[in-house]
Amino acid sequence: MKLKLPRIFIYLLASIFFLNLLQGYFTELIFDEAYYWYYAQHMAWGYFDHPPMVALLVKISSLFFDGELGVRFISSVLSAGTYIVLWFLIDNPRKNKYVLHYFILIFSMTLIHAYGFLTLPDTPLLFFTALFLLIYKKFLKAPSIGISILLGFVMAALMYSKYHAVLVILFILMSNLRLVFNRYAWLSVLIALICYTPHFIWLIDNDFVSIKYHLFERPNRAYEFGDFTLGFFVNLIVLFGLTFPWIYRALLKTKKSDKFNKALLYLIYGVIAFFFISSFNRRVQTQWLIVICIPMIVVVYNQILQDRITRKWIFNLGIANIIILMFLRIGLIYAPLFPIVYETHGNKDWVNEISSKVGTMPVVFENSYTEAPMYTFYSGNTSYSLNNIWYRQNQFTIDQSEDLVQGQKILYVSKFMDKGDISYYDSKGEPHFGVYIENFESFRKLRTIIDTPVELLEDKNIYFKIYNPYTTDIEISKLEFGVVFLNKYKNFREVQEIQASPLQKEMSVLKSKDTTSFKLLMPEPKINDAYYFKISISENGLYWGINGENVKLP
Repeated sequence: MKLKLPRIFIYLLASIFFLNLLQGYFTELIFDEAYYWYYAQHMAWGYFDHPPMVALLVKISSLFFDGELGVRFISSVLSAGTYIVLWFLIDNPRKNKYVLHYFILIFSMTLIHAYGFLTLPDTPLLFFTALFLLIYKKFLKAPSIGISILLGFVMAALMYSKYHAVLVILFILMSNLRLVFNRYAWLSVLIALICYTPHFIWLIDNDFVSIKYHLFERPNRAYEFGDFTLGFFVNLIVLFGLTFPWIYRALLKTKKSDKFNKALLYLIYGVIAFFFISSFNRRVQTQWLIVICIPMIVVVYNQILQDRITRKWIFNLGIANIIILMFLRIGLIYAPLFPIVYETHGNKDWVNEISSKVGTMPVVFENSYTEAPMYTFYSGNTSYSLNNIWYRQNQFTIDQSEDLVQGQKILYVSKFMDKGDISYYDSKGEPHFGVYIENFESFRKLRTIIDTPVELLEDKNIYFKIYNPYTTDIEISKLEFGVVFLNKYKNFREVQEIQASPLQKEMSVLKSKDTTSFKLLMPEPKINDAYYFKISISENGLYWGINGENVKLP
C-alpha cells in the first residue's frame, strides 16, 4: 500500500479542511455541541448520555482556539483524517485517475458533510470506524502482535466514541466467525477491554446510569408506521441525498469477493437490518445510521472505478448535492438563507438579552440540558438545568452543577410559565419567562427506592426508602411526596400528591449519606392507561423531580 497522496488529493483535502475551519469559526454552536462543551469543562471517564471521546475532542480543541472553533477544531482534523484513511482502503490502481470523483462522492453525503466541522459523538465514530477497517484489512493479510495491539486500541477508541460502535465490531466479527479461534484476535479484544476498563469502572461507580436510561428508562410512544418504519427508509435516502439510487445500486452490485469485502457488506447490511427491526419499536434517528457511510464509500467508489454509468451519475448528482449543501451551510451562518430557524441562529441574542438583565446572577433553566450550557458558553456565567418529571435525566442529574446554585439568588427560567419578572423570546419567537428566587435550594439527587414487589390495591401500604447523597442533612418538612403514573411507553401521565411517613416516627431529617425508610398509602390512578409508577419528591415548592426508577404495575 503506497502512502503517497496525489497532489490533487492534497489540494482538494486542504481546501475542504480550510472550508470546515471557516464554517466552524463563523457558525454558532448547535445545542448538542454546547452540551458536549459542558462535558469538557469537567473531564471524566464517562457522561450520562455518551462515553467521553466527544468531550476529549472539545478539550483538545480548546487548547488551540477559543469560541466555537475551540469546540470544533479537532473535528475538522478528524474529518480530514477520515478522507485520508478511506483513500488507503481503496486498492484499485485506477483511483489516482478519479480523485475528483472520490471527493465528490464523500463531500456529497449529507452528514459526512456536516460532521466535517460539527463536534458530535458521530464525528470520532466515523474516523475510528474508517481506521478500524484499515487496520482490520492489514490484520487479514498478515496478523501479528503489533497489528493486534493496534486493532485493540482502535476498538477501544470506537467504543469511547459512541455505544453504537458495538455494532461495527459485532458485524465485522459476524463476517468472519473464524476469528473466535484466532489468538491474535483475542489479543485485540484483551487490549480493547483493558483500555475500556476506566469507563467500565465509571459505569459501576454511577450505577450504570447510562445503560439503564438508554435501555430501560427512555420514553417512547406508540408505533406509527409513517414516523417509525417509513421514517427509517426516508433516513436511508437522506444520508445520500440525490445520489441515493446510484449508491444503493452500487451496493447491490457488489459481491463478497474476499473477507474484507464481505466485512464491508456485513457492516452495511447488518446496521441497516438492526435499525430496520428497531424501527418497529421506536423512531430511528438519521445519525444512528451514519456509520454505514464509511464502508459504503469504499464499496461505491470501487463501483465508480469499474462502471462508467455509475461514475457519471454519482459525479453529476453529487455536484448537485454539494451545491444544495453549500447553500445550506451558508444558511447556518446567515439565517435568511436557511429554510427554517435552526439551532445555529440567534443563540447569542437570547443569551445576551438574559445576561444584560441579570448580570452574573446564576440562571436555572427548567428542563433544558441544551439551553443551560448554551447560556454558560456565550455568557460565561453559571447555569443549571433543573429536571422534572415532564423531562428526562441528563448530565445535570449526576454531576455537581447543582452545588453552584445552592443558596444563591437565581433567575428561574421556563417556557412553560405565562408570566414572570423578566421575559424574552428565543430565536424561534417562543416566549420564555424568568422569576427571581432568593436562597435557591433543590435536592434533585435524592433517590427513592422500592425494593419489594408491589400490588396496586386500595388502602395498600407501599414501603420505600430515600437515599440522601448530600453532605448535609435535609429536613423532611421541606419535602412533599407524589406518586407519578406513566403509560406503557414510559411517558408521564399523572402525579398524585400523597402523605409519606418515616417508619421511625421521631425522624425529622434525612441524614447525610444515609437511607431512610418510609411508607405511603398507594393511590388509585385516575387515568386508565397507567402501566408504571415511581415515587417523586418536590422540594421547596419546585415541580416534581425524577427521583426514582419506573416500577411496573401488576
